[in-house]
Amino acid sequence: MAFNVPAMPSMLAIFQVENGFDGTNGALATPGRIFSRQAFVGISSPYGTVTLGRQYDPLTDLEQIVTADVYSGSFATPGDIDNYDSSARFNNAVKWVSPSWAGVTAEVMYALGGVAGSTGSGQTWSAALGYQSASFSVGGGYLHIDNGNATLGNRGTSSSDSVFNSPVNAAYSSARTVNITRVGANYVLGSLTLGAAYSYSQYTADAASTYSGSEKYHNGSVFAQYQITPAFLVIAGYNYTRALGDSSAKYHQVNIGTDYNLSKRTDVYALAGYQHALGQNGQGPAEASIGSLGIASGKSTQELIAVGLRHKF
Repeated sequence: MAFNVPAMPSMLAIFQVENGFDGTNGALATPGRIFSRQAFVGISSPYGTVTLGRQYDPLTDLEQIVTADVYSGSFATPGDIDNYDSSARFNNAVKWVSPSWAGVTAEVMYALGGVAGSTGSGQTWSAALGYQSASFSVGGGYLHIDNGNATLGNRGTSSSDSVFNSPVNAAYSSARTVNITRVGANYVLGSLTLGAAYSYSQYTADAASTYSGSEKYHNGSVFAQYQITPAFLVIAGYNYTRALGDSSAKYHQVNIGTDYNLSKRTDVYALAGYQHALGQNGQGPAEASIGSLGIASGKSTQELIAVGLRHKF
């Protein structure tokens, strides 16, 4: 008698570790942390991929990739207040990524806060959907960050890295929670790619916060990229951010860039940016801070020029 035993679906063990450092002096990008970017292990199967460790959130995986951030973090939202450029990675995170269903991908993530006696303190959770075809791509989702229960520990004790890295939102580092909704899309017309994105961020307060109510940010951005030759491209983008709630500020940001591939792994690039801030940021007059760079200008305007040679290992 013969029995047909169904074949087990193929499964693969995977891992990834990433380090960020300053190429000019070798210093760690995050002092005291060797793997400052991602460090995870997981299993990949026909039913999806499950990973555990320090990771990017689903919005980074499915929404960020259709925006101008793919070119440079200088194109990101002023101060990266909505984690547009992944200023925050997430510790103790469990993430599931679906297979691609006719171009559609789903992701969910939960990161444990690790605070004894309070499951919710410091937790992060996120979900996103994305669709990609030859000419059209779209992604969007939601990210919730608990910034720590101040009655059980220090405010800011969270599975999330800090998103308060510039004068744009520094006044709200005592927020109880950060809630972010983002959506983005792009369309390819031959050598021309056009894209747009929108985000809504809300920083809620409690009795331990140094402000009351909530702070809200609306951000809209557009970009255009033109592939002049297979090795040479130019890109331009515009960001508009408006703050409402506890404070009122507006940010206008313009970016341009160009990139030339010397080989498959080596390229030279140049970029420039300008930002103008108006109104109040919760600490005083709004300060300009281009993209995710976190550099305080000390005034209402900021200019940026950068050139570089890059080799991809």
